Parts: sequence; structure tokens; C-alpha cells
Amino acid sequence: MVSQSDDEQQGWLLGLVLGLIVLVLALVLGLAIGRVSAEQVDLPPAPAAAVVPAPVLAAPAAAPASAAMAAQAVSDAASITAEYGVVRFYFASGDAELAAGAAEALVDVVRGARGGKKVLISGFHDDKGNAARNAELARQRALAVRDALIASGVPDSQIHLDKPARTAGTGSDAEARRVEIALQ
Repeated sequence: MVSQSDDEQQGWLLGLVLGLIVLVLALVLGLAIGRVSAEQVDLPPAPAAAVVPAPVLAAPAAAPASAAMAAQAVSDAASITAEYGVVRFYFASGDAELAAGAAEALVDVVRGARGGKKVLISGFHDDKGNAARNAELARQRALAVRDALIASGVPDSQIHLDKPARTAGTGSDAEARRVEIALQ
């Protein structure tokens, strides 16, 4: 015959075993959720405005330009963005070489120029370091973009180069290493 003491011990043991099972399941579930959350945090943000390091011209994006600036600031590599009719060439630090895909990014600008519009090229630099060196590098970058336009068939007479402008404020270093193209 089984005594009441044996039933209490079996009940206590069964409760302990079930408690351990629940604890293990909670631990496994917690680790799985933690991994999924960590993977989501490590994912790069989806580009708000098309940041184009490859030879692709993106359509204008509806997201604010500041998101594109934040995405660009992450990288020091040369790249190209296009939004709201403005093509921006970002350059690697100390370099005036265009990003891959420059000709493809300029297709709409070339079409506009063939339609009689003027092409305005604006170079930018920051005020860190040697001002004359920064201005010269901004000029070289603008000339590299101009040369790409001429190579794509835009007559030099339709291209206007603005004097390199100094960026001010809290913009990123990448924003200071850019050349913008717009049609007028």
C-alpha cells in the first residue's frame, strides 16, 4: 500500500521535474528570441534614398534626404545617389576618382542636356585641414564629373561649374566629399 508521505514526495518530485522542464523551455525560447533580435539589430538599414555604389540609377525616393546622408556617412567608399532630380557623387577621402557606374548614373542628366537644359555642377569640401588643398580637391572632383558628362556626349558649353563651396554645420565627412549635379 502507498502512504500519503509517498504521494507527497512523488508530487514534489513531479513538480520539480515540471519546473525544470518549464525553465529549460523558457531558456531556449529566450535565447531564440535574443538571436532574432540581435540579427535584426545587426542588419543594415534599408536605404531611404537610393545609395548606389553599383552602376544603377535609382528612382527618386520619398524618404528624407537625411537618411541618405546617414547611410552615406557609414562608408568612406565612393558612391552615387540620385534623388529628387539631383545626382550626388560621393568620393573617398583624399580621392577624386568617380564611383563605378558614373555613366549609368548620368543617363537622365545627359537626356536633359540633350533636351537643351544646362547642367550645374557643384563641388563641396569641409573646412578641416588645409583650405587650399580642400578647395583644389573639390575642384578636381567637379572636373572629374564634368569629364564624365563630356564623355557621355554633353557639350562643354552646357556645363556650368560652381566654385567649390565649403560645407558648414554638423554635416558628415561624406557630405563634404561630394559633387552635385542638377539640371537648370
